Amino acid sequence: MSVRANRLAAESSPYLRQHQHNPVDWYPWGDEALERARREDKPILLSIGYSACHWCHVMERESFENPATAALMNASFVSVKVDREERPDLDTIYMNAVQMLTGSGGWPLTVFLTPDGEPFYGGTYFPPDDRYGRPGFPRVLESLARAWRDSREEVARSTQQLMAGLDRLSRFEPKPDAVHPDTVARGAERLLQHCDPDHGGIGGAPKFPNVPAFALLLRRWHATGRGELLDVVTRALTAMARGGIHDQLGGGFHRYSVDAQWLVPHFEKMLYDNAQLVPLYLDAFLATGDPLYRDVARRTLDYLQREMTHPEGGLYSSQDADTEGEEGKTYLWRIEEIRQLLDPETAEIVCRYYQVDEVGNFAEPGHSDRKSILHVALTRDELGRLFRRDPSDTDAVLERGRHALLAARNQRPQPGLDDKILTSWNALAIRAFARGAAVLDDRHLLDAAVRVADFLDAHLTRADGRLLRTWKDGVARHPAYLDDHAFLATACLDLFAATGNVRHLATARRLAEILLRDFADDEAGGFFFTARGHERLVDRPKVLFDGSLPSGNAVAIEVLLRLADLDDDPGMRAVAERALRLFGAQMEKQPFGTAYLLGVLDDFVRGPVDVVIAGPRSAPETRALERAAHAVYLPNAIVFIADPADAAEAASPIVLRDKAPIDGHAAAYVCRDFACSAPVTDPAELQRLLRG
Repeated sequence: MSVRANRLAAESSPYLRQHQHNPVDWYPWGDEALERARREDKPILLSIGYSACHWCHVMERESFENPATAALMNASFVSVKVDREERPDLDTIYMNAVQMLTGSGGWPLTVFLTPDGEPFYGGTYFPPDDRYGRPGFPRVLESLARAWRDSREEVARSTQQLMAGLDRLSRFEPKPDAVHPDTVARGAERLLQHCDPDHGGIGGAPKFPNVPAFALLLRRWHATGRGELLDVVTRALTAMARGGIHDQLGGGFHRYSVDAQWLVPHFEKMLYDNAQLVPLYLDAFLATGDPLYRDVARRTLDYLQREMTHPEGGLYSSQDADTEGEEGKTYLWRIEEIRQLLDPETAEIVCRYYQVDEVGNFAEPGHSDRKSILHVALTRDELGRLFRRDPSDTDAVLERGRHALLAARNQRPQPGLDDKILTSWNALAIRAFARGAAVLDDRHLLDAAVRVADFLDAHLTRADGRLLRTWKDGVARHPAYLDDHAFLATACLDLFAATGNVRHLATARRLAEILLRDFADDEAGGFFFTARGHERLVDRPKVLFDGSLPSGNAVAIEVLLRLADLDDDPGMRAVAERALRLFGAQMEKQPFGTAYLLGVLDDFVRGPVDVVIAGPRSAPETRALERAAHAVYLPNAIVFIADPADAAEAASPIVLRDKAPIDGHAAAYVCRDFACSAPVTDPAELQRLLRG
């Protein structure tokens, strides 16, 4: 029997619209739901998730599509559905509450609130009956409805405790002596102790990419030359590249691995993971020269352009974990399918390389049909020896096989696409494309980065310069958050360095002013997640720790320090340094959660390296120096072009001024500690200067 569409049918979020035919009387977050809860004195059942989330789909099928469960929800609660990607403010507040209650978090997030929005109970996924050590959702609903009716004082005590805990989370005690190189060193050492020596990565199952942590360890290798630091980074990146978490055919990475070996992923693909992994793999390529890392980065960028890019240039949010209700259905293979597609010899080589056999390595829970997740089981040299062929021959066979399998996979039903465009995630993509353009020497990637920036400027920038959070089908919605403004500011600084176009610098400066005016905590330091004048919520969080995204506070501090260097602005430097001191104790105690901020601190204490190449931007000599500079792994370096044609630009930063070619030849200046080297015109000499 069909169910009449509920209020979510009018929403733009693909996640909310997935629930429009549930028998639950869903509301989007807003005054209508809150006023009804107050008027009828009902608690709010808040369900937060996102469209690519596998367990969100499971809970929908098991509970929200169940008429009996929906009847319990409708009778005793005002049910509100939120897309965490559209409303990270709500997700942050209520995820913090659930983590205080249960010690863990995740999605779907299920939180029970008073009519004023204050949490009193919550969890993540609840099964339809008691299983997995979790209470069944109907039992939870009945118990909480009874508690609201009969034990209001107990509910009030729980609410008071959670609200006090939320308040404490945004209070920090400054630790001035933590702004020191030893803080970075100690943080890296503590991270090193948790690295998996067998399979790579941090900890056991489940395993996430943890980009800021490995970027920090790579920085420490550069600073110290200690081989074990480089080893843990390359072990992780190689294992991920060879594992099932990496889409071996189409490029790009799934969200995380459920096992310690990186074999079995949750199959959703998120823009933010892939955008962050590209610069890390490129840095590893520069540090080691291993072409595997370069190729992984290239294929990830190709994937983003091929499958995730809107015709006007912005990038979509994610691809679903499920296809037609089955997890990973698009990506899994039976050996018979490969044998039917390829000639016998090619099929044998492909199946041995990707370890596809009759037994399979994956079955969806409750299903007996086993299939194979493609992963690299042999090195190219091992494969060559096994088949008594030169590795270059097997490489060619594998490439033909990969293209044939990908073409066949493209004919299958595809996972759902969340085609909303988010400002902060697109800013990460700008940085990935710009970094790829520099290291891979590919101007098309720089064009892609500029197109993303142009999209955000055209569709997600308000007349007053503030940003909006999300865009879909021609409509931009929701005031943007700290992450959106900070991430785009630093992306625009990358674009200015790459293009020399001062409009990108002007955008970064404007966004930095908004950070200081609307997000900064003038009393204690640091930055709030929401702007002044934002919708009144039960908490105004100050988010420090990295999650799936880098900390907005860390990136905001990075922006101010970069602009302070470019413009010699002591005011911005002072605000950034004050914030570093405010978060010093957390950097000391919790390096895993503050890895990105520790990288920013590393830049601060080591000082930036500005590489300024003076010469016409497109001239061969200038390009040769630029390529040489971008071929060196130097984590605190930024490369600029001082084109004489731009010399009249009044908006040009101080660091580019007074840099000129030498005797008509392009010249490079390496500036450290408020002093610049003598100009060099030879690319090899420039690399020697950069390598110190």
